[in-house]
Amino acid sequence: MKKITTLAAATVFSASLMAGTADAVPMPVVPHPWDKRAKCQSDDPEGRHIVTRYGNSELGWHHFTGRHNIKKCSSLDAALRGRVDRDDHHGHLEYDGVVIETGPRPRQVKFTVVVQYTRKTTDGNYDAGRGQKIGVITAYCHNQPGNKCPAWAKM
Repeated sequence: MKKITTLAAATVFSASLMAGTADAVPMPVVPHPWDKRAKCQSDDPEGRHIVTRYGNSELGWHHFTGRHNIKKCSSLDAALRGRVDRDDHHGHLEYDGVVIETGPRPRQVKFTVVVQYTRKTTDGNYDAGRGQKIGVITAYCHNQPGNKCPAWAKM
């Protein structure tokens, strides 16, 4: 008898949790926690010190390593050592690079590293802190399904 009472009480309690209340206030939307620590660092020819922060699933290292298959700081550094290819003059910079595989079946893939060279992102959701820059927000390969770099590129 005691087990039945406990089971019934648990069922009523669970039902009340699922029903909610009319006065419930939705929680505000908060972006995923953002890890500001630097994973990689590089300097471009114009003297900009550019960091790649660990970030989260929306921007930074954690964003593009899984989604775009770029897993080496040296890949980012190769593009960042060149001049800026696109600049919106509001801190959004893009650097292009190419990975080439030689041999009996030579192939190549173009990639882009996108940098936000300002303290905050354009939407204001992320702030690198006083005197800091957001840095690399993403990197991806061109003309690939989902902009995911091919495994042979070993990026």
